[in-house]
Amino acid sequence: MAVAKIIEVNSSSAVSMEDAVKSGLKKCAESVKNIKGAWVNEIKVVTDDSGNVIEWRTNLRVTFVVD
Repeated sequence: MAVAKIIEVNSSSAVSMEDAVKSGLKKCAESVKNIKGAWVNEIKVVTDDSGNVIEWRTNLRVTFVVD
């Protein structure tokens, strides 16, 4: 029998939403083992005064199996 846990992780990137997700998972993997997947729970952008995206922010729900 396996037990899975879910944690929430916030990450950001000036490049893209995909980059924000990848960097969040990479940082999470430094201290969490057995990551099996993630849901992108929320996406937010920070804009300049002209409406140009200057930062992508994501909230991830990361699932991992507990040993």
